[in-house]
Amino acid sequence: MKLKFCGAAGTTTGSQHLLEVNGMKILLDCGLYQGHRDDARQINCCFPHFDPAEIDCVILSHAHIDHSGNLPNLVAKGFEGNIYATFATRDLCQVMLTDSAKIQKSDADWVNKKNKKKGLPLIEPLYTALDADRAMKQFVNIGDGREMMIGNGITLKFLDAGHILGSAQILLTIKDEEDGKTKKFLFSGDVGRGNNDIIKDPEAADHVDFLLMESTYGGREHELGTRASEEIAEIVNRALDRGGKIIIPCFAVERTQQILYVLHQLLEEGKIPEVPVFVDSPLAVNATEIFRLHPECFNDDVYTFLQEKRNPFGFEGLTLIRSVEHSKKLNAREGQSIIISASGMCEAGRILHHLRNSIADPKNTILFVGYCAQNTLGWKIRHGHETVNIFGQPHELKAKVEIMDSFSGHADHSELMDYFHKMGGPKKKVWLVHGEPRRSQALCMALEEVHDGEVNIAQLGETVSF
Repeated sequence: MKLKFCGAAGTTTGSQHLLEVNGMKILLDCGLYQGHRDDARQINCCFPHFDPAEIDCVILSHAHIDHSGNLPNLVAKGFEGNIYATFATRDLCQVMLTDSAKIQKSDADWVNKKNKKKGLPLIEPLYTALDADRAMKQFVNIGDGREMMIGNGITLKFLDAGHILGSAQILLTIKDEEDGKTKKFLFSGDVGRGNNDIIKDPEAADHVDFLLMESTYGGREHELGTRASEEIAEIVNRALDRGGKIIIPCFAVERTQQILYVLHQLLEEGKIPEVPVFVDSPLAVNATEIFRLHPECFNDDVYTFLQEKRNPFGFEGLTLIRSVEHSKKLNAREGQSIIISASGMCEAGRILHHLRNSIADPKNTILFVGYCAQNTLGWKIRHGHETVNIFGQPHELKAKVEIMDSFSGHADHSELMDYFHKMGGPKKKVWLVHGEPRRSQALCMALEEVHDGEVNIAQLGETVSF
């Protein structure tokens, strides 16, 4: 059995891991690398660590673009196998991959406009909406806890990961043809914090022999619990007292719906004043509708809310925006409001327009409720850069910046350790991925102190045998 780390090793984006066993090549996730435009394009355009046409199947942990976003490109370059995913992940990918294709075209158009003026060669989008449609035809859905034979001596089971709607840990039971032994291999995907406002807690796996585990928040603790509604109420009230707008860069999937649910609760309880709330993201609007189709993913509180025929993600004063025209009017709107817009890392989407129009006004507040990868625009704003570039132009950062890591979809250090301890089995070998080097190192050191098995930090391009 061999495992090759093809992405999200030494970084938190571009999740791709190639497992070779019993003559099969199984790709775990096929995500986009997100960062500087030129770097991202160079990394994403090709698959230097494997030939897409030789991959037998893809198993997808969840729908976030850094885990699913390069599937259309994989298909365009010759992959013809099944893409295994949960039902909710498939439905979210239907809208997210199409949206990603639009972003690829928009980015290419923007670069080509500049290149044309400079006499430089034009570029093609990474992939098209047609490629995304082709990829969707290759999805095969499996419910959590159900087992499916996917190859000779290889059985797949999804376990809830508690990260976003439909997110799953990937558990493979393998009868290894090399030595005749049965082994269990687990890929954690992205691990949620538990006690989420909307979805179920991560599920503990049994009898794990080999573990591929994320390390996003190794060595770092979130400041607040997962249901910190009091804290967001204080931030909202404080921001409104300054008389400005509240701009929330937010991932379209999970984070937007979680924010809407919390705001709904706070409004019902009278803990924040009534103020217009706008969700300005076609993807977020579509994703919110998909959420309502998958009550099997909800925790007991939200399931009860839904059974009472109340919409957990809708309330009076909320406006969902799809059209460009309505979005432009929102940019010109005077007065106080809360604007939730994608992307959460501020690398693309309508959030860029709202930041450009609001970032220099000290009355306004920019509220971050999720992770931002290093060197993204969101990361620079979070870290207080005095000037940031938006659409290639410098803008002074004068708005108040607030950060609420309690809304993070990733488990922090202690929660990752709890997740590890609850997992059964010897865990003979552990490989840490999806973490910046110091985060992976911190988690590695902590695990080595309490675990007898081998713990390693994955290196990009490295192949390990076990």
